[in-house]
Amino acid sequence: MIKDKIAGKNVLITAGAQGIGESITKHFIDCGANVAIHYYSSADTANELTALAKSKGLKSAAIKGDLTKEADANALVEKTIEALGGLDILINNAGSLVARKKLGEIETDFWNKVMDINLTSMMYVTRAAAPHLAKNESSSIVNLASLAGRKGGHAGSLAYSTSKGAILTLTRALSSELGPNGTRVNAVAPGLILGTAFHNTHTTPESAAKTVSGIPINRAGNSADVARAVLYLASEYDGFITGATLDINGGSYNM
Repeated sequence: MIKDKIAGKNVLITAGAQGIGESITKHFIDCGANVAIHYYSSADTANELTALAKSKGLKSAAIKGDLTKEADANALVEKTIEALGGLDILINNAGSLVARKKLGEIETDFWNKVMDINLTSMMYVTRAAAPHLAKNESSSIVNLASLAGRKGGHAGSLAYSTSKGAILTLTRALSSELGPNGTRVNAVAPGLILGTAFHNTHTTPESAAKTVSGIPINRAGNSADVARAVLYLASEYDGFITGATLDINGGSYNM
């Protein structure tokens, strides 16, 4: 049972207080995990989730940080260890499209910003967390990629799609490097997940409807669809899955 494997584990979720991240955090709490919830602007939700965890007798902390800053990423891991006493699972969820810009509209600063938010921040947190994860006989990292990293994304998502494609490669490379330390590294690649701030901001109803029309199971995804998959990958301590990406898109794209 996944719940049996997760109960009592120490988990850090980046951007764990909004959208998919909030759902992931709730799922871990429901399974009895201790949770460190990173946030950047969602303080109220982070504090509510922390209170929920503590009401169930779990350890929890809400930790603010700008993960594009190396010092903040390092501090996040340090505060997690202080609050939870160790680290078994890292969920690298933080990321953003920022804005839709086609090639001719992309300024260098914009490109660097998207890469910093989606990719460099993930490296910072993972680098800081890896020695703590390695202290366990087995541990797990799950990275949030995207269907855009598989297909290239919709118009104006060039920078975002490129960064998410790089996460797929980062996941494979980390699985090879960290495997001997007992750490498995996998990724999920969600497709259209409605009801999140991401799509509320960057996807029009018309675009969403067109995408849904091409999904074989005839619906968009939701945050819980992603959270369940993340929980599964995180829980397989004695499993044989590493370096893999689980596609969550209703069958609209198959590798």
